[in-house]
Amino acid sequence: MRLVDLHPSLDGDELLHRFVPPRRFADVRFSTFLPDPDHPTQADALARVEDLAAPVTEGGRGLLGRRRAEPVGPPGLYLDGGFGVGKTHLIAALWHAGEGPAAYLTFAELTALIGFVGMDAAVAEFADHRLVCLDEFELDDVANTLMTVTFLRRVLAGGRLRVATTSNSLPDRLGEGRFSAEDFQREIAAIAEHFAVVRIDGPDVRATQTVLSETVPEADVERVTAAADPDTLTEDGFDELLAHLRTVHPVQYGPMVESVETVVVRGLRPIANQGDALLLVALIDELYDAGRTVLTTGCGVSQLFDESYRHGGYRKKYGRAESRLSAMLGEATAALEA
Repeated sequence: MRLVDLHPSLDGDELLHRFVPPRRFADVRFSTFLPDPDHPTQADALARVEDLAAPVTEGGRGLLGRRRAEPVGPPGLYLDGGFGVGKTHLIAALWHAGEGPAAYLTFAELTALIGFVGMDAAVAEFADHRLVCLDEFELDDVANTLMTVTFLRRVLAGGRLRVATTSNSLPDRLGEGRFSAEDFQREIAAIAEHFAVVRIDGPDVRATQTVLSETVPEADVERVTAAADPDTLTEDGFDELLAHLRTVHPVQYGPMVESVETVVVRGLRPIANQGDALLLVALIDELYDAGRTVLTTGCGVSQLFDESYRHGGYRKKYGRAESRLSAMLGEATAALEA
């Protein structure tokens, strides 16, 4: 089987019901988040997110059935920190702790969904929700800025919804380096006013708990493919895969890899087109969240994205993708050695 032969076409309703924490974060809870004592902001962040969990439980009632007071201040928490410090763990644990209607999705999935089903349908879907967990909040362009302002204003208008989001950029620095952010300060400020910022410091846990890998030896790829279930194994050439990604709406990338367990991509090379690079980032995010086994041949991870890309406006996207792809390759290598 090949990814290039998969053409998912889920409609809006089917996509909307997919918004739950992915398999990699299916079992995380507040109790499994272990703050690093050398970085006290991690324990502070855990406490803040746990506090947000109280109002979003069904009925908002606490001990002895007393109704909890509604929180004072912005309706959202904005977890700001570097790669791999536990931000996604915390908002996934928050989703699991809630009892009311809740959604978990990435920012890219949200903007893709709005573009796919329309603003009115997207707002209507979240109208009865108590909680939205939004991973990897980032503004890529002007259209996303205006879209996000409109969406947040409408879904938060009722006063019941709480939002927890993660990001690698402070709210007042969203869009920095990507477009003329100074021309959209009012819109960016409108986004920031919805959130209380919670900073999380610390090292990238993927670099401290996972063996990172640049690539996988061909012999190891052959060992994995020989042992894998052929019904859940895909093998693709890199150039063909990039061409396929251009034909599939990014909102369908998750469904595309849903029935796959092992993904082999041969012939990685530096990407010359930034449009292709961003599509690959979206696919890497889906594969990582879904906990798939990924093996690649060809150039190393650090060579995949052009140097100018990794120091430009989308540098944090590329940094996250490099971290996640390296972790997946390391996991595959460690499994072979186990």
